[in-house]
Amino acid sequence: MPDLRWSERPPLRAPVLVCAFRGWNDAGDAATAAVSYMHDHFDSFELAEVDPEEYFDFTAVRPTVELDESSVRKVEWPSNSFSAAKVPGAEGDLVMLRGVEPSLRWRRFCDTVIEVAHATGARMIITLGALLADVPHSRPVSVTGLASDEGLVAQLGFEPTTYEGPTGIVGVLHRACSDAGLPSVSLWASVPHYVAAAPNPKVALALVRAFEGAAGVAVEATELETAAEDYERQVSAAVASDPEVKAFVERLESAADEADLEEDNEEKIPSADTIARDFQRFLRQRGPEA
Repeated sequence: MPDLRWSERPPLRAPVLVCAFRGWNDAGDAATAAVSYMHDHFDSFELAEVDPEEYFDFTAVRPTVELDESSVRKVEWPSNSFSAAKVPGAEGDLVMLRGVEPSLRWRRFCDTVIEVAHATGARMIITLGALLADVPHSRPVSVTGLASDEGLVAQLGFEPTTYEGPTGIVGVLHRACSDAGLPSVSLWASVPHYVAAAPNPKVALALVRAFEGAAGVAVEATELETAAEDYERQVSAAVASDPEVKAFVERLESAADEADLEEDNEEKIPSADTIARDFQRFLRQRGPEA
């Protein structure tokens, strides 16, 4: 039985494949929330699903039992599914992989993802991730990026990484793309560790915006912007009610502000050409009737 079950294979126009996985790579549910938002925003349709049987230890990632509308029990298995959307006016269409970090056979799983990339004609794979960090919720979200080759690193303005240590499926997939000669970008956002238990729409929004720049696809994110503002307001109110937490967050804010002062401000300001290009892309996608 094949690992990959296709629903349909429509022609797509040089799509970008964007991936996010629940688990170690998804602090604050930010990465999966970002891809789910894009899935819901565009007119998406199902492409394929990965059979979970070979990739999960079901004693560690357990299926759930739910009741349908007729009160019949059904089992919901851990899912990794591909969907797609046509994006007129953008540089290409969009393929989205939403799922759960597999427990087993990561190399085989990555081969399956790359199979979908080749079958859909994907020009690039972009992975989204979020990790806990000593950052305040009240400052702009820090997003860092990795790219599979030096050309992409320079094009996207990333700094070469020197990280060595444990990785998740996102890191393994990034390496597999490089080995397969498929351009790939890995975007990571920092989530305040003191609010790790709550879904974080502010970080999800930052990942969507970073994805736009890497993929050349504009995403209208008004709903996510509103959710991010409400989130920050609620967390600030909760922090203000506890003197110890408030003092801790103020120390994080001071450290973040000092780090910002040490950076070259000119490098953080996009050029006029970049602003014009992004705005033109947004207008093309909206169309003449917008």
